[in-house]
Amino acid sequence: MAVTAISIDHIARIEGHGNVRLVIEDGQVLTCQMEVVEPARLFESMVVGRPFEEVPYVASRICGICSSSHVVTDLRAIEAALGVSVTDRTAALRELLVYGSFLQNHATHLFVFSAPDFLGHRSVFPLADENPALFDRALALKALGNELCTAVGGRSVHPITAVTGGFTHELTAAEYRSLADKMDAMADFAVEAVDLFDGFEVPAIETAGDMLAMVAPGRYPVCDSDTARFVRAGYDFDCSQVEAEVEEYPVGRSAAFLARARRTGSPYLTAALARVNASWGALSQRARYAAAKAGLRPPELNPFMNNLAQAVELVDVLDRCAGLCRRLAEPDGFEGSSEPVAFEVRAGEGVGFTEAPRGALFHRLAIDADGRVARANILTPTAQNVANLEADMRLLAEKLVGEGRSEAAIRLEVEKLVRAYDPCLSCSVH
Repeated sequence: MAVTAISIDHIARIEGHGNVRLVIEDGQVLTCQMEVVEPARLFESMVVGRPFEEVPYVASRICGICSSSHVVTDLRAIEAALGVSVTDRTAALRELLVYGSFLQNHATHLFVFSAPDFLGHRSVFPLADENPALFDRALALKALGNELCTAVGGRSVHPITAVTGGFTHELTAAEYRSLADKMDAMADFAVEAVDLFDGFEVPAIETAGDMLAMVAPGRYPVCDSDTARFVRAGYDFDCSQVEAEVEEYPVGRSAAFLARARRTGSPYLTAALARVNASWGALSQRARYAAAKAGLRPPELNPFMNNLAQAVELVDVLDRCAGLCRRLAEPDGFEGSSEPVAFEVRAGEGVGFTEAPRGALFHRLAIDADGRVARANILTPTAQNVANLEADMRLLAEKLVGEGRSEAAIRLEVEKLVRAYDPCLSCSVH
């Protein structure tokens, strides 16, 4: 009896800490486990009893990369609970803020965490020495994301200008035009990034589960729709029904709750790849062309292609943000002011829903008549992804074992798959 045990402790180049356990016996994968070893974060408990105004600032501390997404998601939950409607201009500014996180995250993940895998390096430092021009432009792209978040949100992380009903500060027309020019200047590099990741060879597998993404007719939405879609199953639901549609459940081997679709019992992937599958036709023209050239078209079910989908989104984000900034620079570019709208505090409950860089993000808040939080629940992208990642790891391991690949090769490809999911394991625990 030939037994091989593969243990990967503290997987490198991801956010947070996690381990992989594989046991292979006589050519069969007996055990495949993704262990999240992060301690409980308790953010839902932290906000209970606090005034609703404080919640976005607390929730933004969940993640240093996705902090803008957590703020906007909380604001949408608060506004749903209080019956607040925002102007088109405020919605556009929130979109810019969320897209700043996309630039920050995707540039970091693709070039610092993922690219070394495919270029034969164990870290980004040899890549920086080998190709300093590529490395410098990647850092410049991330810096542009920082600049966008700072300009719109007041800080590169943990924004402070976005509040219930609007914003406390806005840029001048000249500042918007300057940002638009900077977006345009980075677009060619983003297209090159698509070509770069298209050139990397990956195993041919299809994800075991479904895909979940925000959808809206004719658009590529990230923070202004309430509709979520299970892409493979082909049905939509309103974000207010997320707990009725998504089941979280504990497993003894991991600190993270796992998730599955209640209707089908299927695990699922929520990430850039899910968004591209759901809304490919609404990508910017340049992003759609880059995706088509790379062969990334729906249905694309290989989870390794999430890297390529993120690169395509970089092109889309730069085009979209340049257009938003130029419209915001015009006096009549968007209807209404970004100043916070008037509202009355009341008891209520609401769900906020956005697309964070890593996938769908849901916040539920119940607010009492005094404006204090009575209950909170947060469902992050990685918390939703862990079960599907584990299932895909098993598929990958079975394929590699069947091909007679070495233990070292299996270990490397499994690590590549984990990084392709771009997990934030720190965010996956409650």
